[in-house]
Amino acid sequence: MNVYIKNILRFCIIILLQVLILNKITLRWWSEPSGFPVFIPYVYPLFILLLPFETPVWALLILGFIMGVSVDTFMNTAGMHACATILIAYLRTNVLSALLPRNLSEYAGQHPSIKSMGWMPFLVYSAFLIILHHFVFFTLELWNFSNFGFLLLKIVASAITSMLFIIAYLLLFTRQSTSRI
Repeated sequence: MNVYIKNILRFCIIILLQVLILNKITLRWWSEPSGFPVFIPYVYPLFILLLPFETPVWALLILGFIMGVSVDTFMNTAGMHACATILIAYLRTNVLSALLPRNLSEYAGQHPSIKSMGWMPFLVYSAFLIILHHFVFFTLELWNFSNFGFLLLKIVASAITSMLFIIAYLLLFTRQSTSRI
């Protein structure tokens, strides 16, 4: 399948998954009202994380903006998702360069995945960018550091839940390689 069509389909699937299903799920880890904050798992940054290695930064920034504004439109969040997504799109290439043993140009025709990177590097890569995304988004949402513990708790809890949903997405929608003996 053409890489452009594949990424357009991935964009649509992730937006629909985020807007129609995950935005409706509010998770509370404790039953008391003053316990853990209600939060929504965000998997839409996965679109930026799974783009091909050779995607130029300017294209990542444009696609990050389009993804962020799409989510902002449905969630009525006035550009907060776009800001956080543009930041991770900008830093994506540097994070990949730091984690991978070879130069990114040597991964022509591939995209970041468990298959191309291995489990641990991919989880470190995605967890770092998801935590950064959540830090920016929730800092903009709360707009102050007066209750830093609440902010930190919301970032960590949302990042863990988002990573669990991202792993589930990858296991469901990624073709597993089968080795024949």
